[in-house]
Amino acid sequence: MEAAEYFSKDFEWEELRAEVENDPSLRCHLLPFESSNPSSIKAADEDSAAWKRFHVRHSSGKFFKERRYLLKEFPELVSCGEHYKVLEVGCGNGSTALPILRGNEHIIVYACDCSSETLEKAEEIIAAATVASVRHRFHTFCCDFSTTGFPEWLGCHTCQEMFLQKQQNCLSDVKENNSNDAYSLKERDCCIGGVDFVTLVFTLSAVPFQRMPTSIKECFSVLKPGGMLLFRDYGLYDMTMLRFESDQRVGFREYMRSDGTRSYFFCLDTVRDLFLGVGFIELELEYCCVKSVNRRNGNSMLRVWVHGKFQKPV
Repeated sequence: MEAAEYFSKDFEWEELRAEVENDPSLRCHLLPFESSNPSSIKAADEDSAAWKRFHVRHSSGKFFKERRYLLKEFPELVSCGEHYKVLEVGCGNGSTALPILRGNEHIIVYACDCSSETLEKAEEIIAAATVASVRHRFHTFCCDFSTTGFPEWLGCHTCQEMFLQKQQNCLSDVKENNSNDAYSLKERDCCIGGVDFVTLVFTLSAVPFQRMPTSIKECFSVLKPGGMLLFRDYGLYDMTMLRFESDQRVGFREYMRSDGTRSYFFCLDTVRDLFLGVGFIELELEYCCVKSVNRRNGNSMLRVWVHGKFQKPV
């Protein structure tokens, strides 16, 4: 039942849109954005530092719940065969990687984050879970894909060509030492030959809008031909967007929290333009509108997320 709630269309997005756009108190969210404050433009390293501090504050891992609903939204992660590889971008404490590993005992997850401390916590949480052979199927590496891109070993074109010709990959070259897998591969001048899936789950919204096209292009580059990118993120007029104050705006539909972390709220057209612009094929794209109730105060919360599946052409 818990998973089903994420699928239900509790309300129509167009109705919410009309309500928001006709509410004078929410007008600040609709206005064009013109930045006259240089301090609103942050350097890339400041963005990463803000998220590192965020994860340190929530190092217990209790802040994020395990996202079990993802297996319902993306059943391809369960139905795929042996040796399929997933790249989880911005893995945090492993709340996305863990249900994937639970749902498919053969799948292999490569997880990256900009914080090495966060990766250590993710390794601890997943190692403590009752997941079959997790030690050999969960590999982490530190990376900010929006600034430095992904390491070459993740999607080497030479090995991708070999994979297509021989129908095999480079997994036999992966060492068992979990935290050093990525670097041992690089040092040995080898690679994993690309991934079958990329998951972008509440990650792209944390990237400054001007860096999004390059970030998505990086995801495209490490996918095998025919591979899929699975997307879920904040949608336009989500409750959290409407709670921001006008002085927290740092761009059109883009906001910054008091701790320095940022969040963008997507409409379907923006997502479509971003992904198709780098070569992806759209498979699914829709709003997921869920009405949840705060058990403590009884208030209803209208949540809007964008669900999408995109494929790299064969």
